[in-house]
Amino acid sequence: MEETITYPQARTCPYRPPLGYTELTEQGPLHRVELYDGKLGWVVTRYAEARALLGDPRLSSDRTDPDFPLISSRGAAVRSQPPAFIGMDEPEHGHYRRMTIPEFTAKQISALRPRIEEIAVQAAENLRAAGSPADLVTNYALPIPSLVISEVLGVPYSDHEFFEDASRRLMRAGNADEAVAPRTELLEYLDSLVDAAIQHPKPGLISRLANGELARGEIPRETLIGIAMLLLVAGHETTASMITLGTVTLLEHPDQLAALRADPTAVPGAVEELLRYNSVADTAGIRVATEDIDIAGRHIRAGEGVLIPNGPANFDPAMFPEPEEFDVSRGSRRHNAFGYGVHQCLGQNLARLELQIALPLLFERFPTLRLAAPATELRPARADTVQGLGELVVTW
Repeated sequence: MEETITYPQARTCPYRPPLGYTELTEQGPLHRVELYDGKLGWVVTRYAEARALLGDPRLSSDRTDPDFPLISSRGAAVRSQPPAFIGMDEPEHGHYRRMTIPEFTAKQISALRPRIEEIAVQAAENLRAAGSPADLVTNYALPIPSLVISEVLGVPYSDHEFFEDASRRLMRAGNADEAVAPRTELLEYLDSLVDAAIQHPKPGLISRLANGELARGEIPRETLIGIAMLLLVAGHETTASMITLGTVTLLEHPDQLAALRADPTAVPGAVEELLRYNSVADTAGIRVATEDIDIAGRHIRAGEGVLIPNGPANFDPAMFPEPEEFDVSRGSRRHNAFGYGVHQCLGQNLARLELQIALPLLFERFPTLRLAAPATELRPARADTVQGLGELVVTW
């Protein structure tokens, strides 16, 4: 009888996926898993099957479905709440997602480059002013995406300490009770911003939707607020984690850092390799089967949960030869760090640009940058949340 493993698996190294997934990938593409509440589901650990299932309309992202799998009790706090488009299926998903696209087009993201560069330079100055040693997270990695997404949404950055703290408590909540308060705080805060935007329109996605689609009755108010919260939280948490873990990864691979410094044109490819290698949003691909599905010799029954973590797919040797090797010249954008299919990350090009600016600038301004403590002493985040570090003390 096949052994059932627990899901999600915990990391032992903060900047790469759990070793347990590597073993599963070697054994096959689908495996039975047990979730925190005792329910059984499937985990997908190979690239081809992950892509096939992420694009399969028989798998649902509807988080209000009673069969939708929960990977922690924190999820129970939001099951009854109206989901943002990430928790919807077509056609509702596409309907609401399209409303957010104007702020995330390639042209719009490219136009943000000078502003992001300005923000990164200021963050570097603030890091230096903090003095060595200093925490990279609070002085550099977090302020850059936090300020950028604030401007994109039209959220006052003067409130950043509040929404960063509430986001952190929400993402790190150990159970449903702990998740209720920060989620409520964020929803009430964003609701007040909708009111303010209606009274005094200003640049940003919240004001545009409030005075456009909401005013015309094309989007419920609670859906608008849910979208704003999704973009606010995801827009700074994941990229801040990538800046942090990307820094650790490069410092732990000095030959690759040297190659990156020697060739500025290698930056975009290096960012793609960091996205593949770090896989910070490792538990994003959660679905429930709405019909029976046969794949790779396995039979997924309707109502069963299917977990598609991006880490195992990104370390599948059939797609990425010698996946354990961190190689900034690998040159592949075909990783699953941003998901795949209709639900792939809306803000992926913004995240790419922030990383392409923030990481080279950091090592340019701090050529002797190093970790204040060995990487082996860094504590990985809990398995059921965005991977990253709450603190990273560096010196120079």
